Amino acid sequence: MSAPQPRLLWCGDTAITVEFGERIDPDANALVLALDHAVRDSGIPGVVESVPTYRSLTVHVDPCAVAPDEIESALLALVGTVPAGTAPRRLWRIPVVYGGAFGIDLDDVAAHHGLNPDEVVARHAAPEYRVAMNGFLPGYAYLSGLDPSLALSRRESPRPGTPAGTISIGGVQALVASIAAPSGWHLLGRTPVRSFLPGRDPVFLFEPGDAIRFLPIDPDQWDELDRAAQAGERIVECETVP
Repeated sequence: MSAPQPRLLWCGDTAITVEFGERIDPDANALVLALDHAVRDSGIPGVVESVPTYRSLTVHVDPCAVAPDEIESALLALVGTVPAGTAPRRLWRIPVVYGGAFGIDLDDVAAHHGLNPDEVVARHAAPEYRVAMNGFLPGYAYLSGLDPSLALSRRESPRPGTPAGTISIGGVQALVASIAAPSGWHLLGRTPVRSFLPGRDPVFLFEPGDAIRFLPIDPDQWDELDRAAQAGERIVECETVP
C-alpha cells in the first residue's frame, strides 16, 4: 500500500490532528485506525485521548505535560512504524428490516437508480462494511464500503426526527444510527440492535475498524427482537476475523 504523507495540524494548544490525504479512502482510514491503536499503546507523555475519523486522527494532549515539538516527533515516528490493516477485526452481522415503515426512503432510492426495491436491498446487504469512524452523536457508526451504484446525495430537506437504529445512506457513506435524531440521509431500513446503550458494558457496540454485514429480516420478526434487545439480550452475531 502506498501510504499518503501525513500532515500535522494543531487545534489550539491542546490537540493535534494527523491528516492523511483529502478524501475518503480505505487505505488512509486503515492508517488512521492503526495509528490510533499505536498512540493508545505507546504511552506518549501528555496524551489524553485520540479520536479517529475517515482520514485523520486527532490527538488530545495536556500542553503542560508535553512540548509541541515532542508530540509532533513522537507521532511522526509512530506513523512510520504502524502496520495498517493487519490486526484481527470483529465482524458483526446486524439484522435489518428494510422498507415500509422501517425504511421510508427505500422506494424513492430504488426509483432514482432505476432499480426495484429488492435490488436495492440486495446491493445494500451484499458488501462487508468497515466502521470508519464514530461521530456526530453517541454511537453513530459511519461505514465505508457502500456499493457505488447506490450512492445518492443527501436529501434537500432534512427530517427533524428519525428513529434510533435507522440504517441509511448519504453520498458514498452508509450509517447505523444509534439514537433518534434529525437526519438528511435516506432511510433504507432499521435494526433493533442497540449500538449505544447507557448502563451496558460496553456502552458502544461498534468500534472503528470493525466490520459489519447487514442481514435482511422480515417485519414480523421486529417485535420479538426489539423486546429482547431492550431487555439487554444479545441479538447480534459477532466473530473475530483476520
